[in-house]
Amino acid sequence: MIQIPRWQIAAVIVVLLLGVAFAVPNLFDRSQLRDLPDWLPSEKVNLGLDLRGGSYLLLEVDIDAVIEEQLEGLVDGIRTDLRRARLGYSDLGITGQSVTFTLRDPSKMDEVRRIARDLSAGLNIDTDSDSGRVEISFTDQALRERTNNVLAQSIEIVRRRIDETGTREPTIQRQGDDRILVQLPGVDDPERIKDLLGQTAKLTFRMVEESVRAGVDSIPPGAEVLPSDEAGPDGEPVERFVVRKRVMVSGDTLVDAQATVQQGQPVVRFRFDSVGARRFGEATQQNVGRPFAIVLDGKVISAPVIREPILGGEGIISGNFTFQSANDLAILLRAGALPAPLTILEERTVGPGLGADSIRAGEIAAVLGLIFVVIFMGVIYGVFGVLANIALMFNLVLILGALSALQATLTLPGIAGIVLTLGMAVDANVLIFERIREETRSGRGLITGIDAGYRRAMTTIVDSNLTTLIAAVILFQFGSGPVKGFAVTLAIGLVSSMFTAIMVTRLMVVAWLRRRRPQQLAI
Repeated sequence: MIQIPRWQIAAVIVVLLLGVAFAVPNLFDRSQLRDLPDWLPSEKVNLGLDLRGGSYLLLEVDIDAVIEEQLEGLVDGIRTDLRRARLGYSDLGITGQSVTFTLRDPSKMDEVRRIARDLSAGLNIDTDSDSGRVEISFTDQALRERTNNVLAQSIEIVRRRIDETGTREPTIQRQGDDRILVQLPGVDDPERIKDLLGQTAKLTFRMVEESVRAGVDSIPPGAEVLPSDEAGPDGEPVERFVVRKRVMVSGDTLVDAQATVQQGQPVVRFRFDSVGARRFGEATQQNVGRPFAIVLDGKVISAPVIREPILGGEGIISGNFTFQSANDLAILLRAGALPAPLTILEERTVGPGLGADSIRAGEIAAVLGLIFVVIFMGVIYGVFGVLANIALMFNLVLILGALSALQATLTLPGIAGIVLTLGMAVDANVLIFERIREETRSGRGLITGIDAGYRRAMTTIVDSNLTTLIAAVILFQFGSGPVKGFAVTLAIGLVSSMFTAIMVTRLMVVAWLRRRRPQQLAI
């Protein structure tokens, strides 16, 4: 035990220096971090919503709207394929969560089944050979897959939109089967975030029916009436447009959108990928002189006349924009369209004053816990207790440095995890010191007693900390929000306490033995 390899000594010193380096930025304000040398770490511990204040939103994803949209697509596909196969039918439409129709020639049921299977996988196809009735619906597994895909895509789009606003350390995670939890520490304008998340941002480009007037003429098949985005003093749309349902170009092919100014007015400049650029070029080339409707979430933003073909894959959206609304639209287009509408079920705003009180209470608890542990260890174990207390200080530094390096979010339960770690951090030292006492009382010499104490206490130390670490991992895996914060600090505290107890304390004990060469055990 007296002979510690030099590489172990070097490793301990390097780890402690790294912990100090990553923990130091937490002593400065963010504005002061710019003055630190570039080679030093500059990341601080992120404070959670309950400590820093901010906004809490619980969103619900409208899965039924997505299923209905997919059923409508199934109806269009079935109609096209039945006409192509020259199969007569009637009453084609959506009933509940199924597509139903009646085949005029029931003997053609096998061909209908083939058409349905080619359209989409995961379909239940129920037929009645006597009446010719056909009912097509998604299987339970297909519905689950679509629900999971929609939720995962919605979370990613929400994350992109929030990241575009410059919000730091947001927490965005799934909750239940159809909900998304959003926590935004430090956000002082939650209304703007709600506006960004409340829009589906489904952008399409469609042709306008010039010969048909909304509210006057009958609407031809394949067309619909859409309101303009601009509202009058009475809240009603200023104008209504008759546009074709067929989408000439979809916003899915956009790769960039930026707010800019043209002729003194805020506009949004957009750019397509190669596929979108080709479609946009063909659409504008074939419809020169005709109005082209730019539709966002069922409202016509603008309907400019195509003066000439636009072949470069770039364009401009103009309208009744302020620079803020133009910038928000650009953010929505860059982030992409939500696959389903989102509804805000719950909203809470946490003031920074409450977070400051929580931090103050946590600091008091941590300081009191630290004082009591230091006094106890010093009184009971003497010099060895003092060495354990020094290792405890290094343990706190390592926890703070690890949280900064990992950019983990510290919550109020996370502070509780740190306070709990203070008491648990000296457990390993207590086990080692008590084992050393037993070995020396049984007749062993000072050096051999200390060596046996460290060796024989190791199994108990690893076992007790490993079981607690497993519990922390399970809490992190299946918990959410504050529970995860507690699990993170607890796990980091366990690992750092084992390191300081086994490596740092032993190194200090060996150094003390070599320097003082005591004849009796100071424990």
